[in-house]
Amino acid sequence: MQVEATALPGVLVITPRVFSDPRGFFFESYSQKKFQEHGIDTVFVQDNHSRSARGTLRGLHFQLPPVAQVKLIRVVRGAIWDVAVDIRAGSPTFGQWVGMELSAENFRQLYIPIGFAHGFCVLSDEAEVLYKTSDFYSSTHEKGIAWNDPALHVAWPLAAPLLSARDQRAGALADYLADTPFVYEG
Repeated sequence: MQVEATALPGVLVITPRVFSDPRGFFFESYSQKKFQEHGIDTVFVQDNHSRSARGTLRGLHFQLPPVAQVKLIRVVRGAIWDVAVDIRAGSPTFGQWVGMELSAENFRQLYIPIGFAHGFCVLSDEAEVLYKTSDFYSSTHEKGIAWNDPALHVAWPLAAPLLSARDQRAGALADYLADTPFVYEG
């Protein structure tokens, strides 16, 4: 497995070793032992699976403590543009984002720690996304930031995404600053 840092400390790109032959392929999508060898000690407790049509944008989502979540994102069908945004007050990279294509073909995964919002948009006709979380889903702790918050300048590869009603109502990052529980601890 190859683990690469991104411009946002803690956000990692993980590329597994894939064994291919005329029959198909095999790879370990997750190995706690191999993650620990790379300094990733996260315990995951829930797997989620979504299917979305081209142009769908989900996010930017996060959960508040005490059920804040680390996420490990991968695509098993199609392709997405995946984004993580630093929302930790006092962070040198606060409000900055990283984005990359994750696809069934490139096998890459994105590891997103607590203190980052996450979102993705679908680039293919359809995409199936699997992701692990370090805590259970809680609707009362779930929050969102507008995908097009002008303070973030996220370069989404689409102008008019398909959004859920919840994502249409999402606020600006500035709305969370006064009482954010996510504080950079350098």
